[in-house]
Amino acid sequence: MIPIITLIAGFLFLILLRVPIAFAIALASLVTVLQLGLPASSVVNQMLSNINSFALLAVPFFLLLGRLMNDSGITDRLMTFAQSMVGHIKGGLGHINVLVSMMFASMSGSAAADTASVGAIMIPAMKKAGYPAPFAVALTATSSTLGVIIPPSILFVIYGAFGSVSIAGLFMAGILPGILIALGQMGYTYYVASRHGVVNTVRIPWKERGDTAKRAAPALLIPLIILGGITSGMFTATEASAIAALVGLVLAVAIYRTVNPRALFGILCETVVAYSLPMFAVAAAGIMGWLISYLGVAREIAEFISSVSQKDWGVLIMLMIFSLIVGTVLSPMTAVIIFLPIIKELGLVAQIPDIHLALVVCLSLAIGLTTPPYGICLLIAAQIGEVDMPRAFRAVLPIVLITVGIILLVIFLPSVFMFLPKTFFPEAFPTN
Repeated sequence: MIPIITLIAGFLFLILLRVPIAFAIALASLVTVLQLGLPASSVVNQMLSNINSFALLAVPFFLLLGRLMNDSGITDRLMTFAQSMVGHIKGGLGHINVLVSMMFASMSGSAAADTASVGAIMIPAMKKAGYPAPFAVALTATSSTLGVIIPPSILFVIYGAFGSVSIAGLFMAGILPGILIALGQMGYTYYVASRHGVVNTVRIPWKERGDTAKRAAPALLIPLIILGGITSGMFTATEASAIAALVGLVLAVAIYRTVNPRALFGILCETVVAYSLPMFAVAAAGIMGWLISYLGVAREIAEFISSVSQKDWGVLIMLMIFSLIVGTVLSPMTAVIIFLPIIKELGLVAQIPDIHLALVVCLSLAIGLTTPPYGICLLIAAQIGEVDMPRAFRAVLPIVLITVGIILLVIFLPSVFMFLPKTFFPEAFPTN
């Protein structure tokens, strides 16, 4: 009992001292390991084993693809294409925001990168068009979280790597809820635009739409290559990430010719730095997750929750609430790695399929990207839109409730949301 108190209290104390979360986790875990009488070298060994995974190689390739998209102008082409398709509908700029985030998510899987790149263009444009600034910020932040849900999702890669769950199955499971969340955001955008009398943009002729589609077509092939290759069994999710990055590189350097070799070196350096930071957090979080499992906390919490409710939906609802709370203070990746032993134990006790369990957890944790105090996507969007956090948070609440509603659908209608992964990857759903 004392070691787990040391672990949690040490972590919270370091957080209060404003120590970066990754270092707070590592230091608190180190003190606990020493208190247990285990060798300090076990911390280093555990950190190394946490990141020594073939599946995690997908992360830097998807990050590289996101960088190439931004620096090569691919994002601008996607923006123009989206505008030609939905710009004339009531709430057109908002719909463009959501649609571009969906397309960006289907290539990079990074929510923060989406917020920064799309928000820099869309938030000022939406404010100028008459949308309330807090709403423009809230929509940009929440639509960016589609990168955590729509494949290829870096969070799904992390969950699959650490939880021994089919990453390809997780990718397929994220498609339907991702689309529903996007449609819900677009529906709310229509309501806000109507309420504030936002004027629509001019309908673009079909010929011009065709031209924008042609310019964006090479980039739109990337998600088709990723999903098509994975579902057909041609390559794994990690191999798909490398192929997607290679396609992005060819587009940026040879086809669009917007990135020269000198600039490419800078992009590669930035990707290495961007990869190293979350990987240190992954390595550190793995130690805490290992300690939680080692100390038997996972089993005790699982038994307590199962004593409250024996129903699978009851366990999933409590897990959703737990993930919503945890997501407010930890990044989704860190939260998954730390609490995965508890999550897996709950799944075993309630006999919930791994992919269904993972989908509910990841959807719930994604909301934490838009809720204080962590809320990194909301923080970035609020800085771009020059909106204080209290107003931004009030504006984001209705959209968060839409997402919670869809998570509840995932909980109560598993046959609907598990149809795609079961169809393409039935081996991920053992019958006994």
